[in-house]
Amino acid sequence: MALLLGGLLSLGTRPAAGQLLRAQGPEMVNGRGEKVVLRGVNVGGWLLQESYILRTDSLNSQGQIQAALLRTMSVQQVEDFYRQYRKNFVTKADIDFLADQGFNCVRVPFHYDLFLTSTQRRLRYKALQDPAQLTAYADSLAAWNDRGQLFTAQNLDGFRHLDEVIRWCQARNLYVVLDLHAAPGGQGVDRNINDNLVPLDLWKRRDAKGRLVYQDATVQLWKQLAARYRQNASIAFYDLINEPHGLTPQNGLSADNQELRALYVRLLEAVRSQNDQHLLMLEGNGYGNEYTNLTPDKLPEPLRTNLVYNAHRYWCSNEPTSSDPNPNQINTFQNLAAFRDKWQVPVWVGETGENANEWFAAAVTELNNLGIGWCHWNIKRVDATTGIFSVPAYGSILTSAGRKTLLRNVQVRHSKVNWDVVQALLRPAEGGRAFAPQQLPGRLVAADYDMGRAGSAYHDTYAQRTEFGQPESWNQGRQYRNDGVDISPVADPKAHNVAVDMLEPNEWVQYSVEVTQPGFCQLQARVANATATVARLQLLLDGQPLAELVVPPTGPGDVWTTLTLPAKNLPAGAHQLRLVTKEPGARISWVLFERVPLPKASAPVSGTMQ
Repeated sequence: MALLLGGLLSLGTRPAAGQLLRAQGPEMVNGRGEKVVLRGVNVGGWLLQESYILRTDSLNSQGQIQAALLRTMSVQQVEDFYRQYRKNFVTKADIDFLADQGFNCVRVPFHYDLFLTSTQRRLRYKALQDPAQLTAYADSLAAWNDRGQLFTAQNLDGFRHLDEVIRWCQARNLYVVLDLHAAPGGQGVDRNINDNLVPLDLWKRRDAKGRLVYQDATVQLWKQLAARYRQNASIAFYDLINEPHGLTPQNGLSADNQELRALYVRLLEAVRSQNDQHLLMLEGNGYGNEYTNLTPDKLPEPLRTNLVYNAHRYWCSNEPTSSDPNPNQINTFQNLAAFRDKWQVPVWVGETGENANEWFAAAVTELNNLGIGWCHWNIKRVDATTGIFSVPAYGSILTSAGRKTLLRNVQVRHSKVNWDVVQALLRPAEGGRAFAPQQLPGRLVAADYDMGRAGSAYHDTYAQRTEFGQPESWNQGRQYRNDGVDISPVADPKAHNVAVDMLEPNEWVQYSVEVTQPGFCQLQARVANATATVARLQLLLDGQPLAELVVPPTGPGDVWTTLTLPAKNLPAGAHQLRLVTKEPGARISWVLFERVPLPKASAPVSGTMQ
């Protein structure tokens, strides 16, 4: 099947053996010479845990989690837990879901330690528990490599998982990107990203013979991956090192990416030495974005073909004219397109996300307009609204009960689909679309406003994060939805479990409703107002005033009341209902429309409390 997204061809037919994607000037093309734009989802948190994905932030990284587990568990018990975790976190059902929505690519971040034998991995566990064991572990890596025992054993966990996910993706016509997310030694200073034992050891640690031991291991890993997958056309390309960062003079390295360039030359040579002609992606310094000395002209001529250049876009401007004075810093739209056109190389946004739906929609709209592919971060997060799935909270990973619940909750059938995120990514130009069926008479849940862009489905004064330094969440209640609308939890037993909250003047939410029974309806609304002044909300039906909700102070805290409003005559058919803030202070959980034969003559003008 072929998918048309944003007017650009995205190949969906299963690639045949030998028909690898290749670079043709600034485009990626398939074996028939057709342009392929990859729009996908990262399956981060699966083959490498990141603490914030699991809400274990105080533990900082997978290695720190493992070290904590090893205080009360044996190595075998930890290994058994991780095997079960990886079995449950991403399954064929997850991949099928992504394919069903219309994505055509899956990026697979993985940890190098999955390509160690269980015996070899035990030495890494010792180094995690006792830093004095680090030198012994690094020396062992060098010795195993010298003897041809590094990443060469049969049935390694890493190969088994990659084989399986490639098979699932191939069956659903999805391309795969293999991403070395945690390289040996760690490619940066952020332990959560690369699970390093010592920051930047990939660039610094040498063995007794003066060799860069972790770089040698990285080269060996990509040799083995290339030897195994060189003819697999379901793999779009190899992402050689995720987000190198911190390569600066302040950290004892060069100011112009010399170390990064030298390793990339080695990695490119290693893959090509296996007669592997896959596209190879470079990631720049500074979390994948800065390419001084990494442009094609700075590489040996035989290594300049079939390259892809990467950008990671988080919390930055989505203005089409956004740019950076450094032409080699390419996470802004103008720089990204200019870099592609100048060097005649494909570019791809390998990670983008962790923001509001409005930001997602604006970002993918402009990338689609530029013909540049992208990959959303991330498929799953615990109790979060920004991923494709939200995993229910599970307690603590350091308790037996917490781990048992986590293994259940990460399964796709127990996770909640964030449909508004899917809408923002794949249908960014679509107008307001019902989040849930809204039939009147019936109960209208306030938080179930339409899906769509700001200005179409809702209006909120702060709807997205455009600067790294902005600490506030766009949804300041951090519940239920991923738009700028603030939604908070509710303890009141008569209310829905969440409410639209922190409403400012002229903010609004809109609902696509179907009136199934025309006639008069009595209106009730479950509301709260913790301020000292009266709040006012207005309901509009197809732009015309329907009712006013006057919400007097209900007291501090989570104190709720029900307003009863005059009966209103509703015409049958599809309508737009809009809830507008006239004076701030109200929280609203639901509005109930109940059929009545005639309007009540004694009904008050603006509502009474019950």
